Amino acid sequence: MAGFHTKTFLKHDDYMTPKSAWENIQHLIPKDKVIWEAFYGDGKSGSYLKELGFNVINEPVNFFENDLGEIIVSNPPFSKSKEVMKRLKDLDKPFIIIMPLSKINTSYFRENFMNKKLQIIIPRKRIQFLKLIDGKELENYKSHCNFDCLYYCYKMGFEKDINWLE
Repeated sequence: MAGFHTKTFLKHDDYMTPKSAWENIQHLIPKDKVIWEAFYGDGKSGSYLKELGFNVINEPVNFFENDLGEIIVSNPPFSKSKEVMKRLKDLDKPFIIIMPLSKINTSYFRENFMNKKLQIIIPRKRIQFLKLIDGKELENYKSHCNFDCLYYCYKMGFEKDINWLE
């Protein structure tokens, strides 16, 4: 994949969720549940969910050591996908998480969620994340995400298993 450097990705895995990513699926997120935005990042993702009218726990706590809220709605660090998927399986609570399309084809994804009630939301176009390096926005950075992401959902009870956004 041109322009995609795995070593850089692992070193700088700070891709912040834009508000539009949550706006696009707000009709699919339950309003009556307490949401845990489990990966704090710069804190804006949880703030965006609150702005959209959701009851959100958005604190800089360790996802692997805590269990908050009734549903997880988050964008986990992609470099920790294996550990995140294991933890999500252990928590066994509803979630909507943003991850690259390619993750569904990994052995750890299969081990943790094969034969489970997994559902997918397919965005209309690529999510354009805000890139941070060492916690700071890059000057003159233009978001041109070169990989596709899906919203992976578990125990959400949607009518359809594959949901295409318009």
